Amino acid sequence: MNVPAPGLPARVRIHEVGARDGLQNEKAAVPTAVKAEFVHRLAAAGLTTIEATSFVHPKWVPQLADAEELFPQLADVAADLPVLVPNERGLDRALALGATRIAVFGSATETFASRNLNRTVAESLAMFEPVVARAKEGKAHVRGYLSMCFGDPWEGPVPVHQVVSVAKALLDLGCDELSLGDTIGVATPGHVQALLAALNEAGVTTDRIGVHFHDTYGQALSNTLAALQHGVTTVDASAGGLGGCPYAKSATGNLATEDLVWMLDGLGIETGVDLAALTATSVWMAEQLGRPSPSRTVRALSHKE
Repeated sequence: MNVPAPGLPARVRIHEVGARDGLQNEKAAVPTAVKAEFVHRLAAAGLTTIEATSFVHPKWVPQLADAEELFPQLADVAADLPVLVPNERGLDRALALGATRIAVFGSATETFASRNLNRTVAESLAMFEPVVARAKEGKAHVRGYLSMCFGDPWEGPVPVHQVVSVAKALLDLGCDELSLGDTIGVATPGHVQALLAALNEAGVTTDRIGVHFHDTYGQALSNTLAALQHGVTTVDASAGGLGGCPYAKSATGNLATEDLVWMLDGLGIETGVDLAALTATSVWMAEQLGRPSPSRTVRALSHKE
């Protein structure tokens, strides 16, 4: 039943991360043909931004070692296809294949920066500087991911001012948008709104902010609603709830795209996504992976059928 609530945006852009952030956490590599079919099905379901892969060294993320083989198979996909690049070498590989949307992945905490990037926060920003500059010179859109925005498994709660400082640094490098990551899923709605307000006070406008919640403690949808109430209109989600983080073992699945679409549909917020087609895609992908989808909406709708 469609019952709008006051003070919410009319439309939300879903930044689909299942094909990259979701599949990178699988124990076994998914065949390239299956990945390509997954992206095509997601686009057919109405998703307009689908993160395709990562041009990272296969040693670190072997599940995405086929980026060069996969990306050309997506040339006919009618959607934006961002790719993650860790450094200039990754950027070179992505640009050589015609990528026009690039993402870099930073950390708000020193411990995660060390474990994920083998660098300090400052050193990682220095590494991203030429990546962002060269991508912008090539007219590419650049997204800056910022992980550990609410809590870190080694450092505990992350001070809001610390997150704001690194967020501003990423935007100062030239990133077009910022994705705030609750990597281990510990955020709660008040914390979300406090961080967004602090970013606004520091000069970061809400239209440059996206949110990326994990559902470790069942808070992803409530945190998303808090962000929507603040005016955020870009939300990251993963079809079927796939994903986690290979460098933070307490990070469980991403917010499921179907669960998000169910809530947004009920609120009368446009997404352009066909929930039935999306659910069918996640059921298909779950069959490829040999296990049921963790998405509650996928389970409810597929059980009805």
